[in-house]
Amino acid sequence: MGHKSIQIKLPTDYSNDDIHHAISKQLGLKDFSFHIEKKSLDARKKTNIHWQMSVVVTSERIKGEDYVQPLQLDIPYKNRDEKVIVVGSGPAGFFAAHVLQLAGFQVSIVERGSDVEKRTKAINQLDANGDFNAQNNYAFGEGGAGTFSDGKLTSRSKRISEERRFILSEYVKAGAPEEILHMAHPHIGTDNLKIVVANLRKQFLNNGGTFLFDMQMEDIVVKGKKISKLICNKGEIEADYVILATGHSAYETYRMLINRGVQFRTKNFAIGHRIEHSQKLINRAQWGVESLPGIKAAEYRLATKTRSGFPVYSFCMCPGGRVVSAAAYEQKSVVNGMSHYQRDGNFSNAGCVVGVHPDMLLGHKSSSLEILDWMDKLEESFYNFSDSYVIPANMASDYIKKMESKILRESSYSLGLKSAQLYDMIPEFVSKALTEGLKDFSRKLKGFDRGMLMGLESKTSSPLQVIRKSDGRCEGFDNLYFVGEGSGYTGGIISSAADGVKCAITLSHK
Repeated sequence: MGHKSIQIKLPTDYSNDDIHHAISKQLGLKDFSFHIEKKSLDARKKTNIHWQMSVVVTSERIKGEDYVQPLQLDIPYKNRDEKVIVVGSGPAGFFAAHVLQLAGFQVSIVERGSDVEKRTKAINQLDANGDFNAQNNYAFGEGGAGTFSDGKLTSRSKRISEERRFILSEYVKAGAPEEILHMAHPHIGTDNLKIVVANLRKQFLNNGGTFLFDMQMEDIVVKGKKISKLICNKGEIEADYVILATGHSAYETYRMLINRGVQFRTKNFAIGHRIEHSQKLINRAQWGVESLPGIKAAEYRLATKTRSGFPVYSFCMCPGGRVVSAAAYEQKSVVNGMSHYQRDGNFSNAGCVVGVHPDMLLGHKSSSLEILDWMDKLEESFYNFSDSYVIPANMASDYIKKMESKILRESSYSLGLKSAQLYDMIPEFVSKALTEGLKDFSRKLKGFDRGMLMGLESKTSSPLQVIRKSDGRCEGFDNLYFVGEGSGYTGGIISSAADGVKCAITLSHK
């Protein structure tokens, strides 16, 4: 049996028969098997939108050797006595724990929130009536912040091909759609992610792991260069190694670690607002029509560099999704976006943000603790605007004119909107850059200025970065590691999970 990789073009609503016909026509074959390597939508010409697909065809009539599977992740197993505590159950934490378990370690996951079933109930209460739960919200709880998002699985990180294949295959085994293995822009959606997260947990428990829910790390005990124990709200835990995967919203954890000698530095991040449009408007702008058979919803990724040098870009675009109240702490207001797998809602939303450095926001060389305090105050100011989770909103066309909107459009946000001059609610140099970006985006995507800007988008990434070695080990410590978005080195589900995998592989070789 030989194999051949070919490129084919297919209509948006193709069938398996269409794939067979395209392969047969190109290679002149009748008897063959195939599998899809990669699939992406080509929408560069609105009159010819189609799927571009890379397929591997196998047949006795193709000369050459059998198809060779790509290299798989090598996890060295041996019987081990060492105990590892992983703090945080998001992608970085779970996959670090999962790989360590497969390598033979005794692993426990400490999660400040509850399991995804209880977390879902708490989030439903938040969405319905603004009842905030400190331990179970859009930031905290099983699966981390990514569980209640669009579930995008794209990553720009380089040199993680084996880790990426491993992570995606584990998601598929746990119930994710098989298409994520070959889609150029794969996503799972919150509805599927909740199932996947629960199934991964069950597998981890069946393999002998320990999951400690509603267990919040409050302090660490340091002896020399080692962590001797964790102080949690329900008792003390000892371990040979500690891996932190707390996410970038756990500000009290950052503060505790800084006070215990863990070194951080400030770094670039972004702030701005969410922008929401009618999904049909985005579809028309991208496709020329309101809908296309075989495609869920149009996406966009926009970026520009302003005259002042600040980058402005869209972030975490959620087609057919909704805007949610994503604050990590009570009496603070932050927004984010989420969507289900079908992306069939009436609205689209995305972060519309400006890249900044903490020094610019504070007006001097800032410390890690200073930027955390500054961010707290900014998020509090958005809550104090209405003394609730009703968020300020401004039509983009009015924002550009520095005007408050007389009329706000219908929105997916469930807790209410109140008209405000958002331009004045963030630092002027940020809103000025954002205004310039909005003008440019409106030239690139017709109707973009008809969107509505909403609330505060401040959790694109961490303003801090831990000082760590290449294996994830914190500088000055022998057994403390920090991975994922909270470390300041990754962003998104796949890159964070890969960071956890790499740390676990390195530790398993010790």
